[in-house]
Amino acid sequence: MSKASQEAQRQLDRIVALGYPDVADISAAAFRALAKPLIRALEHNDLGEGILLVPTRELVSPESLISRTSINRMAGFTTMPPRDIVSFMPQDGFEPPEGPFYLVIEPHTGTAYVNREPDVARKLIDSDERLPLTLEEGLAIATQHPEWLREKNGFNLLGSRSTDGRVPSIWMSQNAPRLGSVWPNSKHTWLGNAYCLARRGISLFH
Repeated sequence: MSKASQEAQRQLDRIVALGYPDVADISAAAFRALAKPLIRALEHNDLGEGILLVPTRELVSPESLISRTSINRMAGFTTMPPRDIVSFMPQDGFEPPEGPFYLVIEPHTGTAYVNREPDVARKLIDSDERLPLTLEEGLAIATQHPEWLREKNGFNLLGSRSTDGRVPSIWMSQNAPRLGSVWPNSKHTWLGNAYCLARRGISLFH
């Protein structure tokens, strides 16, 4: 197995242990089977360990996922109603690849864009030829790498936006991950603007 396939398998094991199959309303075996083609493809396309395995919202609904994150046994939380969370949709150009699972390549919490208004940060990310992360991808970071929230920074997810203009954010609050939102003209010293270098679905390996 390549390093990339081993890392994807580790991440799959983690979300299965956290009950993602229950969220998807399928068995653990069926859930694993959906990820198998992508993980198998990675055996011959070594992208290294800087990858993030992301289930699409068609497989697992994002409003139920923040509570499955934790830091030091403190469960993640949100004060937003489920309808608000569902309203954060990927923006044009940042839609996920087809398939129940896909990969984010070299995800980052956006340390270089801390304390920037989302609309300003979006222009900077574009000019740096990076891609802003979506809500689903930010939840995947908080699930797979919760320590990043403590060691680096919380982050806005500029690849998703609500119809009222807000963007989702994840940061530390009360010693736990918190899912919230910010307005496009607001900035916070503790929030970066998360990005990646690429997204890859199973079709891109053929």
